[in-house]
Amino acid sequence: MQTSSSNSTSNGPRPDWPAIAIWTIATLITATFCCILLDILWHGLGQLSWEFLTTAPANAGRDGGINSILVSTGLILLVCLSVAIPLGVGTAIFLAEFARGNPRFSRWVRRSLDILAGVPSIVFGLFGYAFFVQRLGLGFSILSGGLTLACMVLPILIRAAEEGFRAVPDGYRLGAASLGLSRWGTLRQVLLPSAMPGLVVGLVLGIGRAMAETAALIFTSGYVDRMPGSVWDSGRSLSIHIFDLSMNVPGGEQQAYGSALVLILLLIVINSFASWIAQRYRLGQQGR
Repeated sequence: MQTSSSNSTSNGPRPDWPAIAIWTIATLITATFCCILLDILWHGLGQLSWEFLTTAPANAGRDGGINSILVSTGLILLVCLSVAIPLGVGTAIFLAEFARGNPRFSRWVRRSLDILAGVPSIVFGLFGYAFFVQRLGLGFSILSGGLTLACMVLPILIRAAEEGFRAVPDGYRLGAASLGLSRWGTLRQVLLPSAMPGLVVGLVLGIGRAMAETAALIFTSGYVDRMPGSVWDSGRSLSIHIFDLSMNVPGGEQQAYGSALVLILLLIVINSFASWIAQRYRLGQQGR
């Protein structure tokens, strides 16, 4: 009896070590993020006000607000996404739907994209300075910064969107073909709604990297904190503003914390809005 009891005890349920490790890592990451967020909230919440968002920086950023910084950031992001989304989605469609007959070419393109995704941002900044600022003569401008960020975002957007298209079952394509839909009709009515989660993931990752980028924009968009008149003017993004206040401006720490809090809130709002748009789009397509 004692032997059978000991055997049943030794053969009991064993701990699921992989699941424990995954939950531990997830908890540590969440705890780290919460500590950073709490520190920014503690120091920056007192700076957040309507006046802070609607007035221009003054006294090298120690006083005033960030209205020109927000406008410059929005223009840089608009230029970046205007270039990256059509090129990224088009390339993803080509790799996933039209390049299947040439696997060697597709493999080399994907490998190149993976290498580009790991290139440090300072290298993209030097490329943007040499090509957009000097070679094309765009100068230190919002346009140069947005185009440089588009080059950074494209590898992430293409790979995420391609995986979204590849995740669509082939039965959807065959069913659309059997109903007489054209290639364009299949893409627009079947594949795009089904691949929308992958597109949103790539878009969110791209926006996050673009808005938080500093090194690439120092060499392309510049440091100027005045209100830009067009994309040809120089402009300071939120990330550069935070860097400048915390590193180069004595007494600018509180303004830097307030700007960092605004940046985090913008990222949360943009991510939530993108997810909401994707969900509405999928529900609308399913209701047809």
